[in-house]
Amino acid sequence: MTRILHRSIAAALPRAVSGQGVHIGDAEGRSYIDGSGGAAVSCLGHGNAEILEAMRGQMDRIAYAHTSFFTTDAAESLAERLVGLAPEGLDYVYLVSGGSEAVEAALKMARQYFVEIGQPQRRHIIARRQSYHGNTIGALAAGGNAWRRAQFQPILPETHHVSPCYAYRDQREGETTEDYAARLAAELEARILELGSDQVIAFVAEPVVGATLGAVPAVPGYFRRIREVCDRYGVLLILDEVMCGMGRTGSIFACSAEGVRPDLITIAKGLGAGYQPIGAVMLSRDIYRAFADGSGLFQHGHTYIGHPVAAAAADKVVEILSRPGMMEHVQAMGERLQSGLDAALGQSPHVGDIRGRGLFRGIELVADKDNKTPFDPARRIHARIKKEAMARGLLCYPMGGTIDGVHGDHVLLAPPYIVQPDEIDQIVDRLAGAIATVTAE
Repeated sequence: MTRILHRSIAAALPRAVSGQGVHIGDAEGRSYIDGSGGAAVSCLGHGNAEILEAMRGQMDRIAYAHTSFFTTDAAESLAERLVGLAPEGLDYVYLVSGGSEAVEAALKMARQYFVEIGQPQRRHIIARRQSYHGNTIGALAAGGNAWRRAQFQPILPETHHVSPCYAYRDQREGETTEDYAARLAAELEARILELGSDQVIAFVAEPVVGATLGAVPAVPGYFRRIREVCDRYGVLLILDEVMCGMGRTGSIFACSAEGVRPDLITIAKGLGAGYQPIGAVMLSRDIYRAFADGSGLFQHGHTYIGHPVAAAAADKVVEILSRPGMMEHVQAMGERLQSGLDAALGQSPHVGDIRGRGLFRGIELVADKDNKTPFDPARRIHARIKKEAMARGLLCYPMGGTIDGVHGDHVLLAPPYIVQPDEIDQIVDRLAGAIATVTAE
């Protein structure tokens, strides 16, 4: 019997009792390769001695101090380290306790910015369909995950959505990558003009779309065109790197590969590597100055923001991530993962696409490869693959509703960055076996 309201009430979950490196052990003595880092969280694996020592040291000094009274060395050090690694111009950090909080704070920050600079009429948020930005009400409204939104729709704030950059399904036959990016940018511009050229606050997007779409990077040039549209109408660009950031795609910030600088960027998950709940919003100096020269405050806050132990853990995590060779290792292991998946699954009639960047890879599953027909949602292919993979000792992150929130299945892989070649090969073998078993049934 359990007194916990678990995510799935009928589920009989194994009890995790140990973790070391890329492995998690349960109470029955079974061992699992953490092929998804939980939900792309455990980027440095389990039981990292340096991070644990940093946390113990901070707890010996002070475990908690409310940010309305104090700052701490841990929080200040983390902010300095993040600014030193971020795209130029993102000069300030607002610490929170997770990804949904980060997105919620960024949305409020964007709205307050326009109030501060004398444009209080701006009220609209635009994001993309088949996206995910968190589970709090504002973040859920910004997201385009139809299944997660459905039952809460009546209480969600009004938001607007345009097409995702989803070349596998949406790039037209004969359409060049450049033309596809231009078409999507034109769609965003048309929506801004429809709502009012001076009425839109921000456009929100994941540089590499995570669990809702399955590790889908944008086509080259897409974000540069989006940045141009936002600048044309004074719209803030918020990039959500909660899942794809902090080294997951082979660079500390995923947007570095796109050649754009957002006005606000949200990070979490890999920021704390699972050792403590933490997230952050990084903001431009223009937004900071608007607050500093205006009301003198950001009208927002939570009890645990800037938590010293969480900040100490994250500071050590980011220091490790930025060491020489770490991102090169992520890139190399990502290439090995992609080539392994291509070799094991590329010829499968039920694998439509294998995509991603760095150690962030997605496999889209189809009933018919030639015409990209999805499986019947009633078969719950993604859920069955998760179960079969666990039986083989692999944790992966499957999701349904890839195409429209109802149809489509994919599997997400996001192993810890310390993963080694033999462990990559085991991940590929076990996942390929799981997919072959389930799709053959």
